[in-house]
Amino acid sequence: MEANKAEGRGKGDHGMQIPGGPLDRQDSLHNMESLLPKAVKRRVYALKKLQVQCANIEAKFYEEVHELERKYAGLYQPLFDKRRDVVTATVEPTDEDCEWHNDREEEEELAEELKKKAAVEEKKEDAAPEEDPKGIPEFWLTIFKSVDMLSDMLQEHDEPILKHLQDIQVKFSEPGQPMSFTLEFHFEPNGFFNNAVLSKVYKMKSEPDDDEPFSFEGPEIIDCEGCQIDWHKGKDVTVKTIKKKQKHKGRGTVRTVTKQVPNDSFFNFFNPIKVSPDGDPDEDAEFTLATDFEIGHFFRERIVPRAVLYFTGEALEDDESFEEEELEEGDEEEQDGDDDDEGDFDPKKEEPQPAECKQQ
Repeated sequence: MEANKAEGRGKGDHGMQIPGGPLDRQDSLHNMESLLPKAVKRRVYALKKLQVQCANIEAKFYEEVHELERKYAGLYQPLFDKRRDVVTATVEPTDEDCEWHNDREEEEELAEELKKKAAVEEKKEDAAPEEDPKGIPEFWLTIFKSVDMLSDMLQEHDEPILKHLQDIQVKFSEPGQPMSFTLEFHFEPNGFFNNAVLSKVYKMKSEPDDDEPFSFEGPEIIDCEGCQIDWHKGKDVTVKTIKKKQKHKGRGTVRTVTKQVPNDSFFNFFNPIKVSPDGDPDEDAEFTLATDFEIGHFFRERIVPRAVLYFTGEALEDDESFEEEELEEGDEEEQDGDDDDEGDFDPKKEEPQPAECKQQ
């Protein structure tokens, strides 16, 4: 999965590009270009032509990175399969598998000794034996509840279903096929739906746009397709039933009707909105698509490869530390800017401000 670090070069997240841009800046650049002497402008056009060729080479680079990532995904998968077997209690790891040393080992050993002493002192003859849980209960549900991006999608009625989630896998498109990746959510048999696997395909492209070749910054997600969930009767959490009273216009009689309306649920993730290829999506649709692409990318890049670290919270600590560091740097720059402004302030030159400002 680390191959994506190269794939994301020059771009923070795949598929986060939204059509549209700062038109004023583009107009300004065009005006600047028009002021160039004819001979210089001619040479600039030559450089632009070279730049398009560079973009096409870069697109090929990312295609090869995708193939390399697909190759290494096959090396990761046996390890992820072992992770699934431990989580689902299919395999019990050996003592050697469970050996792990960290900086807090001595503190943990001391705490364990204190627990044993307390247990001896407070031992009761009628104490019930401790239940021995199988595997790692609620492994994936714990991750969902811990990660903000996922917990925002999670509803209370989703939790009993996600307790049956056994594994999440990432599958890449085969060689020669259009670039894509698929998220597979594997469930044990449950009382909510018949599907053993819920899947979602994210389609990608790695080629410069003919109209805007200089906007190319690497592969981007361009579309996604979900799957049909075969819900058991009365168990579909993506809809809810409401009762509504209707009054007859002529007779004035009132009747009560029931209807199903959409309901907030994580499982709406498998029914993404579709945008007509003939028209541009509106602002809400663009935001929804961008969020969907970001979540798919996050599953692929972070959640699946580092699941145990999100379960323990260690990955969350790393993410928070990085965000705090960025925020502190930004605050410092802003503070420096404020200091400069204060240094240049001259009260004698300060003009009185009007009570109201007209909107430009």
